[in-house]
Amino acid sequence: MNKIPSFSINHLTLQPGLYVSRKDYLKDDVLTTFDIRMTAPNREPVLDTDGVHAIEHLGATYLRNHRDWSGRVIYFGPMGCRTGFYLILYGDLSSAEIVPLMRDLFAYIAAYEGEIPGARPEECGNYSDMSLEKANLYARHYLDVLRSIDESRLSY
Repeated sequence: MNKIPSFSINHLTLQPGLYVSRKDYLKDDVLTTFDIRMTAPNREPVLDTDGVHAIEHLGATYLRNHRDWSGRVIYFGPMGCRTGFYLILYGDLSSAEIVPLMRDLFAYIAAYEGEIPGARPEECGNYSDMSLEKANLYARHYLDVLRSIDESRLSY
């Protein structure tokens, strides 16, 4: 089998950032997959599942309700390695184009209080594995990355 492109990125030097992971072409349409890398792989601790799960619920809810971007959201979810998230948007986009959206998203998560959307047993298959405190903490950490992001953290 061929090695998929994301396994060709050197994870020993990859820094937290916002990267275009891939672009998929469906006839004339483009889907852009973003690598929302929140921790330095293999060098920083991975994100705990309860914090990741809370970010997934908060992030998906925020993005799918966003007045400008909701119609372009295909998918938002965690990486299996628990070092970040993938966001798939409709359109041929660059990382720089969505930095403002990511700043707004992670500011929302960092400040969020109250019940996590979809966190009831009838709404989620693992509703008890969520931590709003960790989601807030992880979002604040990633906001620091986004506030000073430059080209070195916008493309592999």
